[in-house]
Amino acid sequence: MLLYFEDELNGATRLAQAAHLGARMIDRHRFPDGEIKLRLPETLPARVVIFRSLNDPNDKLVELLLVTQTARALGATHLTLVAPYLAYMRQDMAFRPGEAISQRIVGQFLSTLFDAVITVDPHLHRVATLQEAVPLDQAVVLSGAPLLSDWIAAQRQRPLLIGPDEESAQWVALAAARHGFDHAVCRKLRHGDHEVELALPDVALTGRQVVLLDDVASTGHSVARAAQLLLAAGAASVDVAVTHALFSGDALQIMQAAGMGEVWSTDCIAHPSNVVNMAGALAAALGQLEAGIF
Repeated sequence: MLLYFEDELNGATRLAQAAHLGARMIDRHRFPDGEIKLRLPETLPARVVIFRSLNDPNDKLVELLLVTQTARALGATHLTLVAPYLAYMRQDMAFRPGEAISQRIVGQFLSTLFDAVITVDPHLHRVATLQEAVPLDQAVVLSGAPLLSDWIAAQRQRPLLIGPDEESAQWVALAAARHGFDHAVCRKLRHGDHEVELALPDVALTGRQVVLLDDVASTGHSVARAAQLLLAAGAASVDVAVTHALFSGDALQIMQAAGMGEVWSTDCIAHPSNVVNMAGALAAALGQLEAGIF
């Protein structure tokens, strides 16, 4: 059985259909003081999948604590979290004394609740595997980059894929390899603790259809600055493709003001820019878990 919350009905329905799972919604009530009351089905099978993408994560982490404890009391013995977006993965070390290493803390927390976790393009850089962040044998990473590459191939002729910074290199390379696209990444030049400038890669840009590709876009400032530089250097167009469309505040307006064309994303986070459906890949991963492949 797949359990989901009302605000993720569409994504959960797509996954349940692709994985041939029965789906039930978790009833949720919020009290005036902010506390949450949840109600699950009265009985559950041994294996339960919980679908929860962890953007806006703080309330959702409390929900997962309540859901998992209740699900086990109702008969579930194996719980899988399908979190297309996995929060708190950026802070993987203490950059200043006294900082909480949230990746390690939240990852350990999730490992105490679940038997397996499936996610898409987690923001991992100083750890090699998801198991180091979420210490479970069944910690599965999928990528939206190949499917975004398929979409880009259908939309643009001979596109040039560009990563807005060095951290995006892994996703840009994966997407480019799918269809043999040219690719490169920008570099960040730091002029002090708070002043950062982007440097374009040394590639021919005149007349090229450029697609900026990354795992996540939040404020939009990095991709907007990259778009401005690329257009000034002669690019014919600049679009953006991301796995996780966080797009906080006025991010889209900032990007459009910089001359950005199309904005494409996967449905890991529900957003009007969603063009790539991850349900098939997530369902395949669930099937492999069931078969004991992971």
